[in-house]
Amino acid sequence: MAALLAFASAARAQIPAPLPTVQTPGPARPPASPLMIQAPTGPPLVPMPPGMQLPAAPGPNVPAAPPANPWESRGTADLVALDKIDDRVVNLSVAVGQSATFFHLTIVVRACVVRPADQPADAAAYLDISDSRPTQPGFHGWMLANEPAASLLQHPVYDVRVTGCH
Repeated sequence: MAALLAFASAARAQIPAPLPTVQTPGPARPPASPLMIQAPTGPPLVPMPPGMQLPAAPGPNVPAAPPANPWESRGTADLVALDKIDDRVVNLSVAVGQSATFFHLTIVVRACVVRPADQPADAAAYLDISDSRPTQPGFHGWMLANEPAASLLQHPVYDVRVTGCH
């Protein structure tokens, strides 16, 4: 134990002292205002946008937080299917839990949701898409109506997009 303490003391003795800090003049900081987020101690960190307020501290008069999932379920998905070779477009309306066939594709709608009226309009559908030919790709996941490139069927011949839910 004594050897370990001697080693630790010798190691501490070899650590150089920190260099002194040099104060350089910088731009003057604006005085704190109610529109600035304050760090627990020190100057403002991030300017707040006008009109934005910090959330109230939890207490008996604070309403409950909004639900974590603001999407609302719907019973039918509106889809557009495209045959890239023949340039053929077909509009499909498929009930949740049902399937539709588009040439070699089988499209099963597992869920369809929309945003509430007080939020930006959007729709999403959870789709299982399979090709009857085993060498062709399929798709399993959510597709967004307003962001089709975020999650899409990567098929050489067909394209499927969600246009809405009702």
